[in-house]
Amino acid sequence: MTRVAPPPPAFDTLLVANRGEIARRVLRSARALGLRTIAVHAPGEPDAAHLADADESIELRADSDLAAYLSIDAVIDACRRSGAGAVHPGYGFLSENPAFARACKAAGIVFVGPPAESIEALGDKARAKEIAQRAGVPCLPGYAGDDASPSTMAAEAERIGVPLMIKAAAGGGGRGMRRVDSLVDFERLRAAARKEAQSAFGDGRLLLERCVDDARHVEIQIIADRFGNCVHLGERDCSTQRRHQKIVEEAPAPGIPEQTRAAMGEAAVRLARAVGYVGAGTVEFLLDRSDDFHFLEVNTRLQVEHRVTEAIAGIDLVELQLRIARGEPLPFAQADVRFDGHAIEARLCAEDAFAGFAPRSGAIRGWRIAHQDAVLVDHALGAGASVSPHFDSLIAKFVAHGGDREEARLRLVSALARSSILGPVTNRALLLECLRAPRFVAGDLDVGWLEDAAAHWRAPVPDPGWQAVASAQWTKALMAGHGTLANWSSSGKRCSQVSLAAIGGDAAANAHATVQAGTDDLLRWDAEVEAADDGALVVRIGTHESRLQLDSAEAVRIDGHRLPIHVAFEGPPTRPSRMWLDHCGFAAGVVDAASLPSRRMRAEAGGELRARMHGRVATIAVAEGDRVRAGQTLLSIEAMKMEHRIGSPTSGRVAAIAVSVGAQVSPATLLVRIDREAA
Repeated sequence: MTRVAPPPPAFDTLLVANRGEIARRVLRSARALGLRTIAVHAPGEPDAAHLADADESIELRADSDLAAYLSIDAVIDACRRSGAGAVHPGYGFLSENPAFARACKAAGIVFVGPPAESIEALGDKARAKEIAQRAGVPCLPGYAGDDASPSTMAAEAERIGVPLMIKAAAGGGGRGMRRVDSLVDFERLRAAARKEAQSAFGDGRLLLERCVDDARHVEIQIIADRFGNCVHLGERDCSTQRRHQKIVEEAPAPGIPEQTRAAMGEAAVRLARAVGYVGAGTVEFLLDRSDDFHFLEVNTRLQVEHRVTEAIAGIDLVELQLRIARGEPLPFAQADVRFDGHAIEARLCAEDAFAGFAPRSGAIRGWRIAHQDAVLVDHALGAGASVSPHFDSLIAKFVAHGGDREEARLRLVSALARSSILGPVTNRALLLECLRAPRFVAGDLDVGWLEDAAAHWRAPVPDPGWQAVASAQWTKALMAGHGTLANWSSSGKRCSQVSLAAIGGDAAANAHATVQAGTDDLLRWDAEVEAADDGALVVRIGTHESRLQLDSAEAVRIDGHRLPIHVAFEGPPTRPSRMWLDHCGFAAGVVDAASLPSRRMRAEAGGELRARMHGRVATIAVAEGDRVRAGQTLLSIEAMKMEHRIGSPTSGRVAAIAVSVGAQVSPATLLVRIDREAA
């Protein structure tokens, strides 16, 4: 007999308990359904972009910006004050918190998501695996028992064999996860995983699973109503990851046999029905080279990458979520689902992809998003906005749709290459490398392919052409301030000498951070800029000479070759303190080199280790007085769902540790001081 859930309370007003691009996404679908919409914001962001997409907005009462979106009481209070009868959690924050779903129900507010019991059952990896096994869903050999003593875990690890994975039972996102290749290392890695899981989720329980090398991460989108109807909307390949975090997703997954594809979809639906699931969710699998799949976990919410499924299925998942929350049945059956073409999504993030994916934050000085047919861009930022250090570093999602995979890939490459964000460092260069890589082009994917390939990639650096454009733009700004070239000589030669430095991202905002960045983030050059009679500028850098005509703020002619540029200035227009330039795929800040520390000062500061990101000190691996070698891990900082290990800048002795575990740090915060000496 089909089980029917009780009808939900009627509602005509929806509060979206989230921010950024996902809040905008949900608000648009809600308004299209005729719902009155309420946006919320933290105390420190009363002018956030997503507020303009709602009929009304209301501040969450909380002590901090991050606490606001994580406070059940604050969100319930906002619903009461605004008269909202339903709340959509988006993703992240409270979206997979069963206590929040229960609080909504107790307050008579419709939670747009699965029942609290489903969230609780599937949100715990150990329990979810038990449910999957009972439902006949293939699972990897492992251990998820109640006895988590070191001796039992060690015995189970020996039974399973290596390689194996240690995973946090209560959470995901790569935290509390360690790979074990030798049982000699098991206890050390188990203790580290438990400590990280306890810190990240407040729950140190672990499970063990056999590790499948060369596996793909493939997930199935499901949607179910309260009448027992459940369908799947195909699969997405999410194998392109860095540090267990997805950055490129696509649908359908390339190269999967139809028989395997159908079996995965059927298994996902069986699992959903086993817990009386209602709403949208994702069942994730590992797929090995033999096309055998194994259950991984369930995400009981909308996924960041839901847009690629929408693109090929022609279905608005948020609209379906809202209709189901209103008590409507699914408007189609499994046999009615059809797919069109291929879609690929890339996550443009504020992070230094060539420096351990360290998150970046700060003001956006220039904003240019390419508008292109069949490419959707979700974002909630723009010029003058800031990437907050307190939230996820996602800037925008680019989703390209094509008749086939190659068409979608080319459209995505074109849109990313023509888009430019000036200010914080972004991962655009890495995304383009990824999308052009032979393995990606061939669809030869597994969860480790990107990190293997990226080990051979290098951060782009400014070439003489980029330096010439930067020199010309800087000089042009000075000309505007002085009415002529800065160094007009008595002989009549219209020539100026400039000494500039290109600095990556927000490291330029602080001299200490610049010192810590070292030569990787700092490049200086001297240029001679001469004004020609026809209005062109001749730039000489060493033996390199270019003739430039600055057509506009969007284009430059270099020796007759017209190329796009993107430039923005910080400070007074007549004497900028910094310039941002994106040209030929390289973007960086430009400053007067005289404003930066000398090479001698940088060398003297080499023993100071300072933070390059906002975050929380997760571990400290050394003590004062310890001898260390250059590159040795001293501590780790947790930021943007990842733990970043920080190495010593030099060999020597630990003279001082300036922070403690749990301390919040920001860029340029002193972490450790090393006295240079033979290690």
